[in-house]
Amino acid sequence: MSNKPYKDFEPKWVKDAAPAKSYRSIFRWGDPEFVKYPKESLYKMMKEKFAMTDEDFMHYDGDIGMDEVKLDAPCHLDEAHLEAFRGIVGPENVTTEDYPRLAVAYGKTGYDAARLRQRQIDCLPDVVLYPGTTEEIEQIVAYCTEHKIPLYVYGGGSSVTRGVEPVKGGVSLDMRKRFNKVLKFNEVDQTITVQSGISGPKLEDALENAPKYFGAKRAYTCGHFPQSFEYSSVGGWVVTRGAGQNSTYYGCITDIVLSQKYATPIGVIQTSHYPREATGPNLNQIMMGSEGTFGVLTEVTLKVFRYMPENRKRFSYIFKNWKVARAAAREMMQCEAGFSSVFRLSDPEETNMMLRLYNVDETPLWKLLDVRGYEDMKRCLFLGFTDGEKGFSENVAKNIHRIAHKYGAMSLTSFVTKSWEKGRFNDPYLRDTLLDFGIMTDTLECTVNWSNMAKVHREVRKVCHALPNTIVTTHMSHCYPQGANLYFIFITRMSDAEEFRKYHATILDAIQKSGAALSHHHGIGKMFAPWLEGQIGRKEYGVFRVLKDYFDPDYIMNPGGTLGLDLDEKEKRFLRKDIR
Repeated sequence: MSNKPYKDFEPKWVKDAAPAKSYRSIFRWGDPEFVKYPKESLYKMMKEKFAMTDEDFMHYDGDIGMDEVKLDAPCHLDEAHLEAFRGIVGPENVTTEDYPRLAVAYGKTGYDAARLRQRQIDCLPDVVLYPGTTEEIEQIVAYCTEHKIPLYVYGGGSSVTRGVEPVKGGVSLDMRKRFNKVLKFNEVDQTITVQSGISGPKLEDALENAPKYFGAKRAYTCGHFPQSFEYSSVGGWVVTRGAGQNSTYYGCITDIVLSQKYATPIGVIQTSHYPREATGPNLNQIMMGSEGTFGVLTEVTLKVFRYMPENRKRFSYIFKNWKVARAAAREMMQCEAGFSSVFRLSDPEETNMMLRLYNVDETPLWKLLDVRGYEDMKRCLFLGFTDGEKGFSENVAKNIHRIAHKYGAMSLTSFVTKSWEKGRFNDPYLRDTLLDFGIMTDTLECTVNWSNMAKVHREVRKVCHALPNTIVTTHMSHCYPQGANLYFIFITRMSDAEEFRKYHATILDAIQKSGAALSHHHGIGKMFAPWLEGQIGRKEYGVFRVLKDYFDPDYIMNPGGTLGLDLDEKEKRFLRKDIR
């Protein structure tokens, strides 16, 4: 993002830090001191696209949330329950105050931001607990089970599926304060065991500084870098089956997890720690993706990898159109020459925006693209980098270059990729800046095979564009020999929560009707849950219900629609023909 000052009119972007204990400090993304806003060329492009004028940016659209959180929402739990929790975690780690309760009640989807801006408080936990040990969590789960108290977990809070909402009240465990430690590092096995509340940066710091902290021979990495990396937890990655931006090489979290430990209503569940076994259905895979509905994930053992950033090879290319770019990407993934770490291909509409976001419009490359026949709104940007051993990394980059050249791509060198890296974790801050002026940004993603990618891309974008004056960008960001993730970002004039919910539902309908998987790595939560049974099939979904009945017969774990396990039939959406 360019730091150049505006030459013409500049909106009054909110550049002040979000005040402590304010609504804004809850609904905005990340660091309260950090602000990101579009550079002038992007601002002018958006004005044109949204049919807006400078006048529209002279005043805020509704409340920007600078006032202190004050609620009229008493705790409904008996004092005896609160005293029992104080006995487990200590009085200082139990709170019924307004701000801490609201701070763990919502995630980061546009629906959450819109509701909080409108002061639409749909749910709150009665009490927030800050556990510090696995034993404390096991005692809390046992107590809640005995007294049938709803129990929720808040890890990093970056859910975009309403995964953390305590819609039945009860208890919410906030893992950020005390449940965030490294428990064991094993260099021989190349594993690390952590408490589930540890954040991405804290985990990566421990691994990259393994010689200092653990006396290791070298530095390591987990290789898991979602866009929410700075403000998400390992536990959140695991229970939602998350993926990181480097997953094409390192794998998604389901490939990285070696073992897990859960506190459930029926007792402690510990999965095995072997790299591979044939001992019946894989319990590790059964527990991952459960989103807190079977129990509370307490400890995770992860595989780790050698940290060798000096071997990284960055690349970026521009293709003439989406069809050619898809064909090239498929060959890169199927040529059996190894996979790059980051592998990101943008469609024409996203390319139009990204070339500005990554400052290509400020370089000679901008005019050169047209001269060489790479037309705006047809061309496609492809970028990424390789990781691993030096020879391997170089060979992967060499084969990517060979295939890109074969399909008529022009190299943009490493410049674009380096620009992308600078903003890869802070782009979400733009959403809050734009929503102050009534412009909503949000995302949906799905999994496709190469054979149905064009169909899904076309049909989902058609529904997204049904709302006038809307920007819809799409990229593939997690790729496989058999297919890829399609990640849709929509930007439109909208600030009303209910309007957002209805629009969001039409896109989920389109994803399911098109034949794509409902979610690649965001999970399901309560927002996507009505579509889940229709996605996988009635008999197949019955397996989930059997597991729920086994682990949590009283349905106290993350109740209120998570994974659709306690939804009425009338609340579900069956859209695939084979489900009817």
